[in-house]
Amino acid sequence: MATSRLHELSEHGVSVWIDSLSREMLETGELARLMEEDAVVGVTSNPTIFQKALAEGDWYDEQLETAAKEIDDPIELFLALAQEDIRDACDLLAPVWERTGGVDGYVSLEVDPRLAYDREASYDQAMRFHEDVDRKNLYVKIPGTQPGLGAIEDCIAKGKSINVTLIFSLERYAAVVEAYLRGLERLVAAGGDAASVISVASFFVSRVDTEADRRLEEIGRPDLQGKLAIANAKLAYEHWRQAFSGDRWAFLEGKGARNQRCLWASTSTKNPAYRDVLYVEELIGPEVVNTMPLETVLAFQDHGEVRDTLEEGLDEAHALFEELAAAGVDYDDVVATLEDEGVQKFSHSFDELRQGITDKLAVVAAR
Repeated sequence: MATSRLHELSEHGVSVWIDSLSREMLETGELARLMEEDAVVGVTSNPTIFQKALAEGDWYDEQLETAAKEIDDPIELFLALAQEDIRDACDLLAPVWERTGGVDGYVSLEVDPRLAYDREASYDQAMRFHEDVDRKNLYVKIPGTQPGLGAIEDCIAKGKSINVTLIFSLERYAAVVEAYLRGLERLVAAGGDAASVISVASFFVSRVDTEADRRLEEIGRPDLQGKLAIANAKLAYEHWRQAFSGDRWAFLEGKGARNQRCLWASTSTKNPAYRDVLYVEELIGPEVVNTMPLETVLAFQDHGEVRDTLEEGLDEAHALFEELAAAGVDYDDVVATLEDEGVQKFSHSFDELRQGITDKLAVVAAR
């Protein structure tokens, strides 16, 4: 029985994940509280949040000072610190992983986004992260760029669980699903255990409205604003229904394979004119994940409404794409722009992280 709005949400098939991780959250019991009170069953780590925690507190100072005696590269220092948090979070969530049969209870660590267009380097780093962290409930995040698709397939074929991130377009989402299926087929053909690997596809939501709304504002069509992000996600879910059915999937499922769930990412509302839980309420349905920032968790607990919405209005969603094209909004350009910007923003976060660690080392050394 539900004990909160988010527990009720989970009963409708939505796994609640939190989109940040820090040592403070672990050591103060904040993550454990979120699991107990807010139905959180997964974590996606974020270098930007890590950088903020590193700069503002002293939670990492002792380990940073010790690790710096052996490690020179700031990014390697970040990985040394972050992977300790990841392991601890994986251990905390391990009972969830056991209880759900390996469906939830995961913690995500992303590859360096500066490798987003390098298939081999992304694959090598993802395999390294799985080896270094050494936890069965680790997801490694790989951007769903065109080169990233190959790295994703290769990792799945080796039995390594992957969180595919930075998906904006329906075409790219279909290619991500195909990469997962091909990876599973290769794993099975090589005699591997399909039940040992799983994946989520992180489909970004609010940023789609941000970019589309800007263009609609320029051409004087406010009547179409605030609609594309939800329609886009609903049509991705429609494809999910189709892809994980039929003979091809039945064969893999018979070998123990689990489907690749849609994970709704970027679900905080950027436009204050929109309801602050819009991208949670409108995407409720079976077998999905919604990863939320803390403010969205708090907002949904306060006033979120739960009902199955994900498969409502599919005809209208399809029609919206025609309306946008008629109005002069190029969907393909919208999503291509967002992917490019997404990779750039993630890469910039890593650059800031490098500088932040260098600055923090100077502060620690001066004490």
